[in-house]
Amino acid sequence: MSPGEARSLLDERRRMLSAELDRLTAPPSDTASVSFGKRVGDGTTEAVERLATTATARSIAASISEIDHALRRLDDGDYGKCEKCGADIPPERLEVRPAASKCVDCALLDPLSRG
Repeated sequence: MSPGEARSLLDERRRMLSAELDRLTAPPSDTASVSFGKRVGDGTTEAVERLATTATARSIAASISEIDHALRRLDDGDYGKCEKCGADIPPERLEVRPAASKCVDCALLDPLSRG
């Protein structure tokens, strides 16, 4: 994948994720406060839904951060090189995961990493 193709793909993915994040973090349309109640119907369902939305929003924000990092690497000329060992990241991996910052071997050795 050429740097131009990678940038286009990353930019489009970032736009999509940003739009979804904006949707998820928009203030609720209703003005009623939501809290955990003792019974379903006391706002519990809405509160649980908002917790799930918050978790999704955090995941999307983390993905946007990864994309921003990949875009900086493109600007620096480091895109496609593993941050850990310096090896080339296989093009197939970058096609599937364009924001990847590590080769498969290094990513497997660091399972808590998102890269």
